[in-house]
Amino acid sequence: MDISDILSPVALKVASNATSKKRLLQDLSELAATTYGLSASAAFDALQDRESLGPTGVGHGVALPHARLAGLDGVRGVFLRLEKPVDFDAVDRQPVDLVFALFAPEASGVDHLKALALVSRTLRDAAVCAKLRANEDPSTLYAVLTEQKSSKAA
Repeated sequence: MDISDILSPVALKVASNATSKKRLLQDLSELAATTYGLSASAAFDALQDRESLGPTGVGHGVALPHARLAGLDGVRGVFLRLEKPVDFDAVDRQPVDLVFALFAPEASGVDHLKALALVSRTLRDAAVCAKLRANEDPSTLYAVLTEQKSSKAA
């Protein structure tokens, strides 16, 4: 599995209007709805439900919110780079500015976990995060995220 298998080239953007965790989850849900035809409200509710179990801010300015949704045919992702970091209740108590959300079918099982591990490994790489933070063009962000597939295969 590669990031290009789960992330559409149009599922990335730089966001300036996220001022809270709730607003950020709404932005992610709207991007998923636009890109993959999901219900924005169902995606938001699923992300909120998952966050209530424990925050998905993994540290170093990175969050990996994820949820299961009915009606998906595979794991799908959206990525936001925030112009201004937002408090996300991360494990290191630092605000986040790189957010990769995953949406998986309700019965995805191992595929969901593989996708989560792949994204986590990719965003644990300080060089990748530095490149993402240094760029605003969605096509460049996509290239940075997907170029890792050869050296970081799942």
